[in-house]
Amino acid sequence: MNDDLSHLLNHLGEERELGYHAVVPPVVQSGNFAYTTVAAMRAIVQQEMEKPLYTRGANPTVAILRKKIAALEHAEDALIFSSGSAAIAAAVMSFVKAGDHIVCVNKPYSWTKKLLVELLARFNVDHTFVMGIDPEDYRRATRPNTTLFITESPNSLTFELQDLRAVGAIARERGIITLCDNSFNSPLFQNPIDLGIDLVAHSATKYLNGHSDVVAGVLAGSKAHMRQVMSKEFMTLGAVPSPHDAWLLMRGLRTLELRMHRSADSAALVANHLEAHPRIKRVYWPGLASHPQHALARQQMKRVAGLMTIELDAPDEAGVERFCDGLQRFLIAVSWGGYESLQWPVCALKGPSGYYTDLPFTLVRLYIGLEDPQLLIADLDQALARI
Repeated sequence: MNDDLSHLLNHLGEERELGYHAVVPPVVQSGNFAYTTVAAMRAIVQQEMEKPLYTRGANPTVAILRKKIAALEHAEDALIFSSGSAAIAAAVMSFVKAGDHIVCVNKPYSWTKKLLVELLARFNVDHTFVMGIDPEDYRRATRPNTTLFITESPNSLTFELQDLRAVGAIARERGIITLCDNSFNSPLFQNPIDLGIDLVAHSATKYLNGHSDVVAGVLAGSKAHMRQVMSKEFMTLGAVPSPHDAWLLMRGLRTLELRMHRSADSAALVANHLEAHPRIKRVYWPGLASHPQHALARQQMKRVAGLMTIELDAPDEAGVERFCDGLQRFLIAVSWGGYESLQWPVCALKGPSGYYTDLPFTLVRLYIGLEDPQLLIADLDQALARI
């Protein structure tokens, strides 16, 4: 493990002399903090982003996690939320107002799309979706009232990339804030701030936690931007994590590097195997040389993580269901990033709330977990034979 990264994941912010010299940081479960004088409380009220007054604002356990996340994303500061969708919603709402316009990558995370289409539209905030494969898509969609670009590279299900450096440059020319959902990569494999992006969000439920037992989100950026989000949306909407959830996230960070590289190694084996299988039409995974944006992936990502989508050569939905139901080592579930390998078929998204109805029913998203990759490959082969 890289020495600097090891220090960050295992020691940064953990001032053990303040916590009884415990090796593991303590959970400061208190929701409230008392001070001995009016003057002392007055001083703390002016520093609620940094000093504990009420755990909705600052908490000592959460503060350690904030330092680690900011360092991982090469940011000045970070905030922790009760979910990834809360982090994205707070970031978006903090930088737009009625009458503004947002340009967002096509096929984003479903709750990001709901935020734009269903919630912000009610408050006269307009949006345009763009493919984003060509960074000029963002420039062409920009209006005089555009205040925010949303990227998600790679984006959900079909994993198209955006050139983050180019999109960031276009935004800076026009004074537009940029936000990247970096959940696919984790901070180990991509750092959008280094590429000129202003704000980076994650569903911390995924790789950062890594144990499928916490729902949380993070947002990282400059101190000024984090203070803006903190003073309004963060404190007002109150979508904050519990100290215990923050502690569990720190537990997950201890093994982040080991987990990410294990999953990425296994994903490469699985993707190359499936690409050659006769019952697979296509594997959507930027780590493959056949991916149309493979060169960009190598340029702006350190590695490609363990999430991919396969397109089955199946005659009907019944064939897709036979494949999915036949898998023994891939749980049918949403999310990703834990030990366990997962599958998420598009055909399960039918219904009035489905946001991916324009995608082929033959798509199945796979998360390659930490199990023996040869066992996963054998399981996929036997299930493909059922189509």
